[in-house]
Amino acid sequence: MKNNKDLFGDDVTSTAHDEFASLLATHDPQSQRALKVGDKITGEILSIGKEECFLSTGTTNDGLLLTSELKDADGKINNKVGDQIEVYVNQIKGSEIRLSKKSSHADAENLEDAFDCMIPVEGRVSEVCNGGFRVSLMGKTAFCPISQMDSKPITQAEDYVGKKFEFLITQFEKRGRNIVVSRRKVLDQQKDEASAAFTEDHKIGDLMKGVVTRVEKYGAFVELSPGLEGLVHISEISWSRVNDPNDVVKVGDSLSVKILKIEDQGGQLKISLSSKQATDAPWTTAHQQLKAGDILEGTVTQCLKFGAFVQVLPGIEGLIPLSEMSYTKRVLRSDELIKPGERVRVLLKEINPEDRKLLLSLKDANGDPWALVMQKYPVGKIIQGSIEKKEPFGLFIALEPGITALLPKSSYKDLTENPYEHAKMGDFVSVQVAEILFEDRKMRLTPPKDGDDGSWQEFSEKSTQVFGSSLADQLKSFQAKK
Repeated sequence: MKNNKDLFGDDVTSTAHDEFASLLATHDPQSQRALKVGDKITGEILSIGKEECFLSTGTTNDGLLLTSELKDADGKINNKVGDQIEVYVNQIKGSEIRLSKKSSHADAENLEDAFDCMIPVEGRVSEVCNGGFRVSLMGKTAFCPISQMDSKPITQAEDYVGKKFEFLITQFEKRGRNIVVSRRKVLDQQKDEASAAFTEDHKIGDLMKGVVTRVEKYGAFVELSPGLEGLVHISEISWSRVNDPNDVVKVGDSLSVKILKIEDQGGQLKISLSSKQATDAPWTTAHQQLKAGDILEGTVTQCLKFGAFVQVLPGIEGLIPLSEMSYTKRVLRSDELIKPGERVRVLLKEINPEDRKLLLSLKDANGDPWALVMQKYPVGKIIQGSIEKKEPFGLFIALEPGITALLPKSSYKDLTENPYEHAKMGDFVSVQVAEILFEDRKMRLTPPKDGDDGSWQEFSEKSTQVFGSSLADQLKSFQAKK
């Protein structure tokens, strides 16, 4: 016989190898399948006790069968350990599997059998009564306490009247004189079954669909399978900022979700979900939808000391710094001009997808008043403006919203008639454009040289008319002679 060495250096005979190979060959990959209530299986009797027997179920967990079900009419047990018998799965609770030789659900021969074997039976809720409900059950009337009708709090008991449900009989007196049932136990059982199947069939990162069953301030509950729910926390509902989940989802909505976490907490399965992560992150395609220079509409989400955040696309926000708020006034707080929830037009100045940042401008979206300053206020033009600010070195004169120019004190301090020395804030005065520094957005003024704020314009118009018509006449005369 040939000897071999195992991983630990010990000798292993070929016989041992053959036994191991035989074990692998007989392993059934289907043996790890998930069972559910109602399944019919063939199990091997592993042990026979006074009250209960253990049977193999084809899974890692053995099943329990009442020993009384192995007895015949005379009370004798005709089976022995090692026998193969057909049984039904009647209850699954965690790792405990309860079996019965009788068919599951409403196939029970009578209510007493259903009670003994813990088999769910179908009943119709006939009316609401004191403390619960009356239920019509296979020709009998049963009582279901209000706490046992559902796994969630009941607010409208009348909603259950007239509907059919499955119930477990929890109390049964001889001849059915007093029957108490529970639907909640059936739901808990279904939840246990769903939990066992869920952990076998799903893992963290899986995408699936569910239905919103409840919406709370902190998030939304989504049913993934009958009796099994997961929570989408408010922070995982949307890529956009969400203040109230009710603004985004409602009961009955179909929702695509991603599994973030699966935890077993004292026999209860806690599942954390994300609906936003079930879709592409908005910044992955931001560069395709946005470009510098775009005029966008968005919603103000936050007003802070240094500026305001505006959502321009779902999940994509940009910042308007205080310096980009207005051309017409000095802004010290962003909420002086805009408020959270307000819709605004903004200009996209810069986009940085890597850092997930947008630089926005509120003032540039509405046009720059300096853009036409050379045409509106050419050097030499006499205009009127209001005194916006008085400084020791001169006066700041507002010509229009967003355009303020300086009248230096040196230009008017020696005037014989000085209308500027005692002028007050808001007074209108005549000035003349002396210099424009367009790149620096600055303009210097002087007192009008002729003292008439309309003479320059009139002179300009008259000059154009006189010289223009004279030149035209000369050209016509020259053309005629030629």
